[in-house]
Amino acid sequence: MKKNVLLIIISLLSLNSYSQTGSEILEEANWLENWTNFKPAKEEYRKADKILLGLITDNTTLSNRHTYLLKGSVYVTNNATLTIEPGTVIRGDYESYGTLVITKGAKIISEGTHLNPIVFTSNKERSRRKPGDWGGLIVMGDAPINTFGGVSGLDFGIQPKFSIYGGENAESSSGILKYIRIEYSGRSASSDKKLSGILFAGVGSKTIIENIQVSFASDDSFEFYGGNIKVNNLVSYKASDDDFDFTKGTQSIINNSIAIRSPYASGNDSPRAIEIDSYDEPKNFDPSRKKTNVKGNNVTLVNIQDNDQGLVKEAIYLEKDSYLNLINSNVYGFKDFIVVNDIFILEEFEEYVKLKDVRISHCKKDFSLNFEDLILDLPVKNYNYSMHNVRVTDEKIDDFFINPKMKYTPDFRHISLIKNMNNIVLN
Repeated sequence: MKKNVLLIIISLLSLNSYSQTGSEILEEANWLENWTNFKPAKEEYRKADKILLGLITDNTTLSNRHTYLLKGSVYVTNNATLTIEPGTVIRGDYESYGTLVITKGAKIISEGTHLNPIVFTSNKERSRRKPGDWGGLIVMGDAPINTFGGVSGLDFGIQPKFSIYGGENAESSSGILKYIRIEYSGRSASSDKKLSGILFAGVGSKTIIENIQVSFASDDSFEFYGGNIKVNNLVSYKASDDDFDFTKGTQSIINNSIAIRSPYASGNDSPRAIEIDSYDEPKNFDPSRKKTNVKGNNVTLVNIQDNDQGLVKEAIYLEKDSYLNLINSNVYGFKDFIVVNDIFILEEFEEYVKLKDVRISHCKKDFSLNFEDLILDLPVKNYNYSMHNVRVTDEKIDDFFINPKMKYTPDFRHISLIKNMNNIVLN
């Protein structure tokens, strides 16, 4: 959700650069190798020989011996478990808005492998694929959200009786999702909302979510509606809207993940790498419940192409009543580092925004207040960037990352980390 109201823009370019002395993290190998695909338009998938349709009410396994066509909204209900074998391909139907919905109480065990990921993709031929070719994935659970009553319903054109999510079980499990690729998602039967690549709604902390790539989504790549959730190794590639969108009081930890943006793939609705808010409308927010709090460790946000025509936006957008803790992370190539939509955050900046060991390069603006076209440069009160080891440079992309070229599998580990293999994970 985008709002044209009071903005505080944070991009840090004119701050002094500080030496990197904090904990740095790096895996020994490029974790994007083998299971990701940055050129899915060239991939030849088998034609579907099985159809998924309607309700799945009993435990069901999808075999990698078949390719499946997802027609309409397919609901896993009745506390059933849908298991998907490694290497299985599921192709979403365009005409019927093919969407897989894991309802509250049901589970998905979609556990691919490093060499045999599970793929959700378009049913169109290679030359005709584009963002919005099918719906997406929705996973619901009974973990807390911050609306009155602690539950809510999703729109997106799905049946109301299957749309309810939320509860009080913060440690619930909606299953296992590992080594998955999701391509060309975002079509929705709802007239005013597009689907994200994958939406987690009220999902609990025992759900395992690792190594998921969403490419060419026509809306957000990943959305988090409430819940207590920890994710690892997520990849968003050329999303039309936000890469990671957090709302409704989610308590989220995101480790070792990356958003790779291009201004020429972005839509017109102020897309960001990360968007954080606590509610869509204040009237729906229960102030006795938790506000959205996102903790990011080893997160990379990169815009891979320069653009001076206004297509490059901010890396992070933070609404009022929301919190961000970002450590050991890299941000490259955006107009602004952070846009904060609340002037009062300037007075209590470290209560809402915690930065530690963050490298920022090729971003343009300092702190400023944008109100009714009046631009004022404003400092964050009493904030010590040197102490927090926030390092600002204007390096070229080839000097910032090990190998940012998209011809093959890129390597977006920071170039200075090659000699340091100390990988820290938030708990």
